[in-house]
Amino acid sequence: MKTAWGEIKDQIKTRVPDNTFSLWIKPIECLEANKGAVVLGCPNRFSKDWVVENYLDMIRDKFNAITDDPVDVQFKVQRRKRTPSPANFPSHPAQQTLPGMPKKKRSGDLLLNSQFTFDRFIVGQSNEFAYSASKNIALGDPCNYHSLLMLSNTGLGKTHLSQAIGHTILAANPQSRVFYMTAEDFTNEMIASLRTRRIEAFKSRYRRSCDVLLLEEVHFLGGKEKIQTELGYTLDALAQDRKKIIFTSSLPPKDIPRMSKELSSRLTSGLVTTIGGPDYHTRVQILMEKAKRFGVFLSKDVVRFLADRLKRDVRQMESALKCLKARSELVGAKINMDLAKEVVSALVSGESSVTTEKIMALVCEYYKVDIEMIRSKSRKKVYAYPRNIYAYLCRKYSDETLETIGRSINRSHSTVVYATELVEKKMKTDRSMKHQVGLISKRLDETLQ
Repeated sequence: MKTAWGEIKDQIKTRVPDNTFSLWIKPIECLEANKGAVVLGCPNRFSKDWVVENYLDMIRDKFNAITDDPVDVQFKVQRRKRTPSPANFPSHPAQQTLPGMPKKKRSGDLLLNSQFTFDRFIVGQSNEFAYSASKNIALGDPCNYHSLLMLSNTGLGKTHLSQAIGHTILAANPQSRVFYMTAEDFTNEMIASLRTRRIEAFKSRYRRSCDVLLLEEVHFLGGKEKIQTELGYTLDALAQDRKKIIFTSSLPPKDIPRMSKELSSRLTSGLVTTIGGPDYHTRVQILMEKAKRFGVFLSKDVVRFLADRLKRDVRQMESALKCLKARSELVGAKINMDLAKEVVSALVSGESSVTTEKIMALVCEYYKVDIEMIRSKSRKKVYAYPRNIYAYLCRKYSDETLETIGRSINRSHSTVVYATELVEKKMKTDRSMKHQVGLISKRLDETLQ
């Protein structure tokens, strides 16, 4: 059956355009096969979903044509396996390989994602300090900090900045020994070193043969006491020699389950910065830059619509742009507002389904103000306060665009953006506002159940 898959791919190649075959069919590999079933592996989830939706029937028919009985065709995401090999550490080790990155050679054997540089990083209010701190450490500007911990949810740029530091240091000094890895890689290498009785080589590699340590996802270390202890000793040795250490994590050390106080203290001994979700204006910049890089032309209305809807992270925005590009190239669809809405509906959960009228009614009821006053030009706090909260809740719960929300209160879309960001900022320090918004949000959540 595995041999048959190669023949079927050749048959499909004659029926679809070359770019379609290269993009969707060629990467698929046969993982498992028996008389009644076959499992095909796709390189990622997006590819798998697209193939299932568009080519499953064709592939199933091809298999059934060469067998007597029906064949159950299944698809899985084929993940790369990481195989640590610490047993053969050289006395002067080569650069640490970046997991999962393109095979592009740099000085030594270090592989860096060429896209993750400072000049390609979009700076906004939510990441400005993290960007400045990263660049400061990378350039070696005079400061008292040699370690940096970046905290953020996934997809907000901490890996980009971490690798940008590596790029900048190597550009200035190609002989620098830069080790980049995840905490999971570090753990696997240490375990393999113990099993092969090469722990001393492992210690020497990271304590005496490292100039810069870029360690990602340190939250993975929660509960791993022996790994935490060894990493702690390594960090002490590097700090004593004033080496540069950069960490990233999705959780603050104090919130990582079963993280020792000693390691938590070491992780936070230098600069600590958080990266929040990009605001509306930053999302617009990101979308325009990514669209240019992907070769996708977007009108201003489509850019605004995407920036208004795709609030989670940069990866969500990239996914939307890739979907638009694929629809445009493969089926000839025109990239317009209708297509953008279709793509966004597949990426954004259906939680935002409350009408602006319902939100307006709840806000006016809670604050005991008339709808006409919310829509008036008055800037008195008694009306501006609930008006801002209305704008915030509309962006969180409704499906309306910024322009539509603005028109509902006789304001521009930029006013809605400003009001939303003002509420988000104040809720972090104003407990009363946070409580009020929480109560109204609870009422809205109840309408969605």
